[in-house]
Amino acid sequence: MLPVKSKYKIAKRLGASVFEQTQTQKFALSEARTKKPMRRGGSDFGRQLLEKQKVRFTYGISERQLSNYAFDAMTTPDPSGTLHRSLETRADTAAYRAGFATTRRAARQAVSHGHITVNGRRITTPSYRLKKGDVFAIREGSRKSPLYAGLADSESTRSVPHWLSVDLSVLKAEVTGEPQYSAAEVGLDYATVFEFYSR
Repeated sequence: MLPVKSKYKIAKRLGASVFEQTQTQKFALSEARTKKPMRRGGSDFGRQLLEKQKVRFTYGISERQLSNYAFDAMTTPDPSGTLHRSLETRADTAAYRAGFATTRRAARQAVSHGHITVNGRRITTPSYRLKKGDVFAIREGSRKSPLYAGLADSESTRSVPHWLSVDLSVLKAEVTGEPQYSAAEVGLDYATVFEFYSR
């Protein structure tokens, strides 16, 4: 687990969106006060490396996992869309998107500790790939845990993506479609990531 100070340093380099803790007004004000003028003419390699790291830290995955996803995606007709689907349909990301956890890290732990089921079966692999029609939920035995007890009554302010149907009252969600990639909406430039791995 990265210390909070390390996360702030990484977010200053890669952008506030990589961690939930840095998406605050306090961090934005701190950034505005300490922002240095951008240097012109950064190298292509530096730009590619930053974007690759941004994707890695946003989804909380290892270098090896991202490179595997990227190389698989590069063999398809729509590399960016394929990579985005691979990252978004991971069990930990879907649990976070559904509002079952407040951070991606907490969602990853929920899956690792066996609190999530897919189609009634308990899973412990955060990278488990969900597909259309899969139903995932907080495990029956975990619903009384303080982590999840208040979820059914809470009103999440996070918007649920169009490809998920979520019912927090029963702590259950269904994959009803596929994530669609739009660089403007997602804020990640996968094409630059592919440039990095194509060197």
